[in-house]
Amino acid sequence: MTTVIGTPLIEALRKVPVFEDLKEDQLQWFASNAEDLHFAAGDLVIEAGAPANQLIVILAGELQGKPPKGEGVYIRGAGTITGMLPFSRMTQFPSTVRATAPTRLASLHKDHFEEMFRRIPDIQPRLIGVLTDRVRESTRADQQLEKLAALGKLSAGLAHELNNPASAVRRSTAGLRDALANLREANFSLCREELSDEVLEHLAEIEKDVATEMTGSPVMDALDRSDREDHIAAWLEKRGVTRPWELAPALVEAEAEDDCLVKLSAQFPGKTLEFALRRMSATIEVEKILRQIESGATRISDLVKAIKEYTYMDQSGDKEIDLHEGLESTLTMLHHDLKNGINVRRDYDLSLPKICGKGSELNQVWTNLIDNAIDALAEEAKAGRGQITIRTARDAAFVLVDIVDNGPGISPEVKSRIFDPFFTTKEVGEGTGLGLDTVYRIVRDHKGDVRVDSHPGETHFQVRLPIPKGA
Repeated sequence: MTTVIGTPLIEALRKVPVFEDLKEDQLQWFASNAEDLHFAAGDLVIEAGAPANQLIVILAGELQGKPPKGEGVYIRGAGTITGMLPFSRMTQFPSTVRATAPTRLASLHKDHFEEMFRRIPDIQPRLIGVLTDRVRESTRADQQLEKLAALGKLSAGLAHELNNPASAVRRSTAGLRDALANLREANFSLCREELSDEVLEHLAEIEKDVATEMTGSPVMDALDRSDREDHIAAWLEKRGVTRPWELAPALVEAEAEDDCLVKLSAQFPGKTLEFALRRMSATIEVEKILRQIESGATRISDLVKAIKEYTYMDQSGDKEIDLHEGLESTLTMLHHDLKNGINVRRDYDLSLPKICGKGSELNQVWTNLIDNAIDALAEEAKAGRGQITIRTARDAAFVLVDIVDNGPGISPEVKSRIFDPFFTTKEVGEGTGLGLDTVYRIVRDHKGDVRVDSHPGETHFQVRLPIPKGA
């Protein structure tokens, strides 16, 4: 590096691959028209937002660029050509660039580009190649950011969805511990009363019947339930039961009628009635909590299953795919965003044959299209009027997936560019414009077709995928 920094500019340029085989007079022209710039480590080279008016050849050292919003950094070393390249549409430098080491640059103002092409004809295709590589690299980075943003959004929603049942299970286990303690205490109390086996067996049968018949859902509204609890608590208090308000909710949960309570008071006179009711109440509570734990665990299991189906974790390459399974797993993944003011209507043709393709890629298609529909329904969702319809049907030699939303629609100007890479209608920082480009590429890779039809109140994104021969 020191050698390059101290050598004449022509010799330093000769060490850059694009210039290494140029004629002496061509190098001489470039060197005489370029600025020979030197920077120490940490020096500012370019300020973000400055006019993009210079081609930069890094002769020695290293440059580091950082966008104002901090979305990653890029590093360029010796031998690299950067800055404003011929035929680039860049008007401003997007990043603040600093030297990270003692650095030497050759900077050529864009006003010299036309003369450079006349004097050095071979350099034009080489610089076009550099520009093409830069576009390809930038596209790849933006696509990666798009995927990471989508993954982050899905992860946040899934974390919320998993947290609810997981928290419910944790709360239920604490309640189960208390209910089992109450059950043990009630059993000890009954055992000290020396009741006959027949009476205890009858109580066990009642508890079994109650547990079997529990619906697990409210049988009355909150006001009626409160009235019933007050009625049972008053009935228990008259019979000398202590803290009757602790028993009343479970007895209401078990739908205990007055005649049932009267029969119990006849079989368990005096203090034994309280012990019997406390055991029955604890049994009911245990059954209720077990059902809550089962429901939470089932929800977690269903989410894990949906994740596995969505990502096709155990599969690779082209497989037979059930479109409806992919759509349902995608809806599960997006459930957190869909449950607030948006109704999903399914109109599936379940007789459709399976298709061949990459399941995880097609799920990216459904995710992008449904996610865009969710974004389009922001205002309708606030009023609780958001509607997404997902229709599947056979269309000649294709299967059709039609995703419809009742949002404001897409203007003709936007519609004509909607599948263009980097085109987005979202605010700066909210999208890269690669979501629908990804949809288009994946569908085309599957030999299919994607179209959009839109007017206010109804937007259709229609994906057609080929049906295998003979299906």
